[in-house]
Amino acid sequence: MKHLFFIFGLVALAAGAAQAQQTAPAAKQPIELQPGRMQAQAKPAPNRPDAPPQFPGGVQGLNSFFQQNLKYPEAASVKQISGNVVMTFTVEADGHLTNPSVVQPLSPECDTEALRVLGQMPAWKPATRKGQPVATQVRLPIPFGNSDGLKVEQGKNKFE
Repeated sequence: MKHLFFIFGLVALAAGAAQAQQTAPAAKQPIELQPGRMQAQAKPAPNRPDAPPQFPGGVQGLNSFFQQNLKYPEAASVKQISGNVVMTFTVEADGHLTNPSVVQPLSPECDTEALRVLGQMPAWKPATRKGQPVATQVRLPIPFGNSDGLKVEQGKNKFE
């Protein structure tokens, strides 16, 4: 009788382990690139890009694009609202932008303008992994309020 109880316990334990192995793994979060955070690794993660996505013309091109296309909403001007609307979007393997969303809103008018400008952006140079283009999520602040906010942080360009 003791052996039967012991065998029953082992069967129940094995069935629980098999069920735990069959559960689906959690969905992986997309990679979020941050300025100055890209670095070479001895054993990089299999989904980490070797080179980040880049706006045509680099930082200066992005700065020029904002200066030419971004219109400060009149309602925000009256309320003297200034700051950044932080957006996320995906740069697909072919360079076009998808899934735009506002992560850090500023005002409804500025958020709408940021979405409009993001929709007018040209295709980016996509991120690459082992020489192959890969889709990557990007987080981008879009400045509103004063022309000083349009200056993109300057740094060493590791990837051109």
